[in-house]
Amino acid sequence: MSKKKVLVTGGLGFIGSHTVVALQEDGYEVVIIDNLSNSSLDVLGGITQITGKTPEFENIDLREKSAVKNFFEKHPDIDGVIHFAASKAVGESVNKPLLYYENNISSLVYLLQELYKNDRANFIFSSSCTVYGQADELPITEDAPVKKAESPYGNTKQIGEEIIEDTCKTKPEFKAISLRYFNPIGAHPTAEIGELPIGVPQNLVPFITQTAIGKREELSVFGDDYPTPDGTAIRDYIHVMDLAEAHVHALKRLLEDKEKKNYEVFNLGTGKGNSVLEVVKSFEKVTGENLAYKIVGRREGDITAAYADTTKANEELNWKASRSLDEALESAWKWQKVVQKREEEDI
Repeated sequence: MSKKKVLVTGGLGFIGSHTVVALQEDGYEVVIIDNLSNSSLDVLGGITQITGKTPEFENIDLREKSAVKNFFEKHPDIDGVIHFAASKAVGESVNKPLLYYENNISSLVYLLQELYKNDRANFIFSSSCTVYGQADELPITEDAPVKKAESPYGNTKQIGEEIIEDTCKTKPEFKAISLRYFNPIGAHPTAEIGELPIGVPQNLVPFITQTAIGKREELSVFGDDYPTPDGTAIRDYIHVMDLAEAHVHALKRLLEDKEKKNYEVFNLGTGKGNSVLEVVKSFEKVTGENLAYKIVGRREGDITAAYADTTKANEELNWKASRSLDEALESAWKWQKVVQKREEEDI
């Protein structure tokens, strides 16, 4: 049987690059599309170092409809698409909503239009637990109601899911899975690839590692008056390699015709919540570093707690997160030290 050929959009980004590694290690032939707006070409070298294979790469902006059309004419043999390419900073989306709607929605529509021409299509969508907002019940199952989005970014994930579901309704051969991630953290254990935030990190763990290495003065912990055991907000932190492997399982489900319906949704998390201060303490334990942090007021739009019920993904995708919070933070710190070394060499 010939190798299955998979397109990974945004394949040089944080989750995309780790998924490319997982796909190549599982024998898939990978083609990456990335416009390098939030990533670096250096990541391609990291993927090659880990897997011994360089995936095919095309620098394409998916907002250019003709470029998307040309790509699929050049690659008519794509067996599946994993779509990561999107802008993802919540704060920026509030200030630049039109940028987010154009980048996250137009690119999705152009991809789906090309795939729709095929007899069969297998599509995996990078979605988010933000669609649930502050859920009524914890842990959060896939049946939890989708709440009105708190930001244009969150809204693009909701609209994206709706567009895909509507598309699937019109064509039984068009198959798609939306994966709702909780909080991806960590890096590949080799420290060849990891999270590379541009500017000030929007997420907790890169801010922790940048503070510990001296790039940031201190970590701000937003609120210690939440109704949680230590007063800080709780999230479900999943190791990026566990998340990457879930994409391979989801793709196989479609390629092997094991789906129950042609549009499905799965939560991807550990099923366990950790507070901000628990993450800080775990980081200090595994690294031996003392982290400078201060408690400040809550951030607008932040919810108290969110963690996944992963039963559906565990049973139907035959996948389960296996790496610990300590492992994830240790890998993130190892990666931060590599980034720091590279930056010092570039000066």
